[in-house]
Amino acid sequence: MSAELASDAPSAQRAGLTAGAKTGALRSRLGALAGVLPGVLGRAALYVALPVALMAAWQAAFALGYIRPILLPPPTRVGKAFVDLAASGDLFRHLGVSLLRVLEGFAIAALVGLPLGIGIGLSRTLDRLTDLIIQLTKPIPPIAWIPLAILWFGIGEAGKVYIIFLGAIFPILVNTIDGIRQTDHRHVELARVLEVTRRRFILQVVLPGALPNIMTGLRVGLMVAWICVVAAELIAASSGLGYLIMDARQMSQTDQVLVGMITIGAMGKLLDVVLRAAERRLITWKTTFSGS
Repeated sequence: MSAELASDAPSAQRAGLTAGAKTGALRSRLGALAGVLPGVLGRAALYVALPVALMAAWQAAFALGYIRPILLPPPTRVGKAFVDLAASGDLFRHLGVSLLRVLEGFAIAALVGLPLGIGIGLSRTLDRLTDLIIQLTKPIPPIAWIPLAILWFGIGEAGKVYIIFLGAIFPILVNTIDGIRQTDHRHVELARVLEVTRRRFILQVVLPGALPNIMTGLRVGLMVAWICVVAAELIAASSGLGYLIMDARQMSQTDQVLVGMITIGAMGKLLDVVLRAAERRLITWKTTFSGS
């Protein structure tokens, strides 16, 4: 009996030490979290401080009678319109239609702009051949193409996607060309000395170096695609956020106009966050200065 008690004693001691170690580790983690949490909350508060302050000033100006509700309804009325449109399902229906159009136009712009930009960046002949037409068409706003889009594609979905495509392609194309052209000259000379094949040179030197510019072009192109969706939905649309905004304007429903605008901004921000996350995963070597 005494022998069994003696053999159980070390086991009990080991269990006590294990439990103590786990408790200590938990306490250290909680302590670290307690140290980090105030900073995280502080940054989050700073992030939303300006929008909250602007909405408070907006609501106060309405309460004091400085703003006519027909011109600029208060945030409370805009929030009620948002809830009503969401509850009826109209907001999500319009959002889904616009999101599909934006993604279609943006995808086509990326599929055309990326290979073309890489080709122009690598080839002086192709650059010389395409530069004039690009420089002539780039300044034309997408909304100016609406009459031709109606003539060429009719009033269906193709015309709307075409307008979004025109808005998104030039930021992607120009940033891709600039990224290729900014390849470090030392890397180019080193590749020549080592007699690296052109395929390896493009895949392992040029494209990785151009990737930051390419991601910037994609982000700007996506933003412009959301800007163009309102113009695109001027083409005989019966759904979409652009249609919601224009229909509400005709009915003098300013609160619904603002709901549509805020929804476009929120979706643009959400998709930009997705592209930023993809950029951080793809460009792990990139170091940036985020201010002081």
